[in-house]
Amino acid sequence: MTGAARKLPPMMDVADFLDWPGDGTDTRYELIDGVLRAMAPGSDANGTIVGNMCAIIGSHLRSARPSYRGVVTPNVQPRIRAKWNVRIPGLGVTCAPNKAGDLFTPDPVLLVEVLSPSNAAETYESVRAYATLPSVKEILVVHSTRIEVEVLVRGADGNWPAHPSNVNGGELRLESIGSGIAATDIYANAHLIENRPA
Repeated sequence: MTGAARKLPPMMDVADFLDWPGDGTDTRYELIDGVLRAMAPGSDANGTIVGNMCAIIGSHLRSARPSYRGVVTPNVQPRIRAKWNVRIPGLGVTCAPNKAGDLFTPDPVLLVEVLSPSNAAETYESVRAYATLPSVKEILVVHSTRIEVEVLVRGADGNWPAHPSNVNGGELRLESIGSGIAATDIYANAHLIENRPA
């Protein structure tokens, strides 16, 4: 804690949120329909999964898609009710260049959420918000308590499927960046995979 918590404003828009100095603690917030929502600290498994995906995706982008870049906990502004929302997924990928002063990750093509049982409703709410962005081609929901990745891929007609495809092992194919990832690599060193010494 960096100090005593301040009272949270009842409502704010994105401009207010970006200027807001915080509540005086280390708590991170998203802005959801004008209301601040505290982001619960992630579990160790959550952090391990995000770290694994950053390393795997980052390596692929450097070698195969150098104009793309991964962004950890990007600020994302949904298209619907944009003035009142700032959502923060675990990981994003964009092919837009990084510009000094950018507060939002522009034109993400891939967004990744790591799902914990305590944040399931909020996670799926964010997934629906991400789907409003025209640039987003693929959304992943990576479970942190079992080996399962839900994959949503926007169709050639611009529509999203009614239900995600589920990957419970084997290879996860990321169409948005032209890469395959083994599920065992996503969950390496998390408690869900038995890690044997080499």
